[in-house]
Amino acid sequence: MDERFKFKFDIYQRRFKYPLRTSYGVWKVREGIIISLEDRAGKVAQGEIAPLSWFGSETMTQALEFCQHLGKIITVADIAAIPDRLPACQFAFESAWLDLIQAQDNRQPDDLDYCYLLPAGEQALTTWQEIYQTQSATTFKWKIGVYPLATEIEILQQLVSILPPQTKLRLDANGGLNLQQARKLLEVTDTLKAIEFVEQPLPPNNFAEILQLSQEYSTSLALDESVASYEQLKYVYQRGWRGVFVIKAAIMGFPSKLNKFCQDNSLDIVFSSVFETKIGRCAILKLAQKLYHPRAVGFGVNHLLNDSASKL
Repeated sequence: MDERFKFKFDIYQRRFKYPLRTSYGVWKVREGIIISLEDRAGKVAQGEIAPLSWFGSETMTQALEFCQHLGKIITVADIAAIPDRLPACQFAFESAWLDLIQAQDNRQPDDLDYCYLLPAGEQALTTWQEIYQTQSATTFKWKIGVYPLATEIEILQQLVSILPPQTKLRLDANGGLNLQQARKLLEVTDTLKAIEFVEQPLPPNNFAEILQLSQEYSTSLALDESVASYEQLKYVYQRGWRGVFVIKAAIMGFPSKLNKFCQDNSLDIVFSSVFETKIGRCAILKLAQKLYHPRAVGFGVNHLLNDSASKL
């Protein structure tokens, strides 16, 4: 008989302390859904639906409609049947189910290194110092493609000049550059030892050009938006990408499938946050721990969000 679970869910909102500026625009509030599964013994496990629709996941509305139509009981077969058009839902439900059957706890792994996100523009020149001192951070990520490239290159050179020698810096363009701009940036980063990699310099539909850039410049490149879904991940791997894969597991579907693909192909991966709560973060970091890689995980983002999430 297919195992049955009691199901319930709550919507939450979590505000950024300061609006997050990226090449997509300004983000003020992170919305999501916390789901709960309870087995016959009364054990409860939670999962988090944290959609990121501009990355290609379902919208918050679509995720909410799915939860509203489930009813109060769900089975393992129901979880397995969640369609691929709802990857954030797939992740949340299977994560909760795996916690139930594997007798895992909700403690966050504490042996992973973190990469901390810096604000766009000149604010990064001062923000890094407090994070460095309070978190002993050695890896930072800076959003680019927000201001004119010449301005960002000038700030970048200043930032690199004041960062401690042992720190690494990731630059994330969110696909916001064109080919000419990407070349100009990489000419600069090739001269800077602190740069760990440049993330998604061009839009996803320019994969061939990104692949070419990875062969022309010494700066390592990473794909993010180009691997926003499980199918995209498989596609770019099959087309020859062997650079860094930035994986937002919360929107990539069933974690068991993702885990198997990464293990089978020994990918150079960085797990990255979509600004989920500690419930989603814990599930992702446990997955990251299984697929351990020396690169810092991209979860140093809590300093950008208010401490508590309000239920609706």
